[in-house]
Amino acid sequence: MAGAPLLDVNSIEVIYDHVILVLKGVSLQVPEGGIVALLGANGAGKSTTLKSISNLLKAERGQVTKGGISFQGEPVDSLTPADLVRRGLIQVMEGRHCFEHLTVDENLLTGAYTRSDGRDAVRESLDKVYRYFPRLKERRHSQAGYTSGGEQQMTAIGRALMANPKMILLDEPSMGLAPQLVEEIFEIVARLNREEKVSILLAEQNTRIALKYADYGYILENGRVVMDGDAAALRENDDIKEFYLGFGGGERKSFRDAKHYRRRKRWLA
Repeated sequence: MAGAPLLDVNSIEVIYDHVILVLKGVSLQVPEGGIVALLGANGAGKSTTLKSISNLLKAERGQVTKGGISFQGEPVDSLTPADLVRRGLIQVMEGRHCFEHLTVDENLLTGAYTRSDGRDAVRESLDKVYRYFPRLKERRHSQAGYTSGGEQQMTAIGRALMANPKMILLDEPSMGLAPQLVEEIFEIVARLNREEKVSILLAEQNTRIALKYADYGYILENGRVVMDGDAAALRENDDIKEFYLGFGGGERKSFRDAKHYRRRKRWLA
């Protein structure tokens, strides 16, 4: 991956409720200006990894017990989630979590609560969000709870953009959305990365779309990184094609085949 690491996750272990080991020595890096995909099935540990980085584990009775995480070269373990937001590390949670009774405009403005650069700067950022998400501008006075799933996802990403982030942690942005909307949102995320120089760590089950837009990818399974590499190389990897994309040997694999393949775990051998 080109560029110096903006985020460095080094061999972390995470335990919930003092007994449940969820992450087992996970390491990854995100370079400045990069898009990195964190891939895996439901329950692999993707969301836990993101919450470890943004220090949201304590709210769920979880903790990092081994290893370390640094952002911009500094450890994050003593920082609060609000501190990390001020430093430019923002997480967009799985499920979007908009304030349903606030308008789209009001939801976006909540993303600027840590800023101290004045109303004019905030208004400029709001205008920028509406340039990237013109659909939101049309719905700006609508209550967020009455907008579509795609519009709520755009609102959540736009709210993160209002904080002037250096890095956005995106958790399952494709969840529950139609393929056309997923493509539209990923195109906008790629533009934000390219034009605003925002680094992206993307946790996603939709391997096909994630590897289309990412520069680099990590595959998580049962709390471990089992494979990583350039996104282009992962797209062509036979194991990835067979297990995550449903292809192998030039023919479509059934779900039963995929389960059998998972039991074999060739890449863990």
